[in-house]
Amino acid sequence: MVDLELRLLRHFVAVAEELHFSRAAARLFVAQQAVSRDVRKLEDRVGTPLLDRTSRRVELTPTGRQLLVRARQLLALHDETVLELRGEGRSLLVDVVGQRLTPALVLAAARDRAEGYEFFARYHGGLDASLPLLESRRLDVTFGRWHGVTTEPVQGLEHQLIRYERISVLLPEHHPLAAHDEVPLAALRRTEACWHCGDHASGQWEQAMLQLFADTDTPPAPPRPNVRGIDELAYHIQQWDQPILTISSQPDVPGAVVRPLVQPVAVYPWSMIWRKHLHHPGLAALRTAAAQFGAEAGWLELPDDAWLPTPEAGLLRN
Repeated sequence: MVDLELRLLRHFVAVAEELHFSRAAARLFVAQQAVSRDVRKLEDRVGTPLLDRTSRRVELTPTGRQLLVRARQLLALHDETVLELRGEGRSLLVDVVGQRLTPALVLAAARDRAEGYEFFARYHGGLDASLPLLESRRLDVTFGRWHGVTTEPVQGLEHQLIRYERISVLLPEHHPLAAHDEVPLAALRRTEACWHCGDHASGQWEQAMLQLFADTDTPPAPPRPNVRGIDELAYHIQQWDQPILTISSQPDVPGAVVRPLVQPVAVYPWSMIWRKHLHHPGLAALRTAAAQFGAEAGWLELPDDAWLPTPEAGLLRN
């Protein structure tokens, strides 16, 4: 029987994901010669090449692609088993983007469901920052706009759509639009609406907002430095005296009000994202909490005149 040592598999996976021996060695904190030797040893054991090597590139062979799937599963099961035996597997690291936003609501509900397990919240502020941490196993779960990352599946990850959240506008209390219960999007054509401030702002949010402006012929405000945190928002919204696009779960900001956008009802799609083969009661609790919000609070319901960014709008029609 062929013995596939875990060290050999770990070195192969690093090379397969980096497609570069020196980068794989740096990631593993070992010498490049050791990585090359172990990959060759693994190829000798399985009896077939796993990588095509040239002076310019490294590519997986069909057998290499097949083994990569299994190798990831074996390593994940091994690592999770070790953590559980050490008593470290009872915690889950979750990026909730910002305090009291939709992901934080899901986390709070999950904590009530998974007694005996500890959740640690992180605030990385978007998938651009959290996906590398997720893929390198320094984070377990994150939230964001999945289709804003790429139109191609991200290997090694799974996702679940959890909410179509209403896009709203944050207004100074004395702003003329603050007197309305809802703000028609056309009303923003007479003012420059800021779109890149708040804890929810990310690269995926920016993509969606620029699409919304383009689709509705609405002029965006010139780019400004991102502002995060309630106190900073409260200060700058008074200084700028202009609307800031946000989401309905935006926490209260002193001196400002939140009004939903209408005509159309613009929505932002949130997904929960995690590593494949993550078997943890905390993940199950998060998914159950999100599903319950969807059923009880209508998180996955769309109004007839809803606006969605691309590609989500096309995927929904299909």
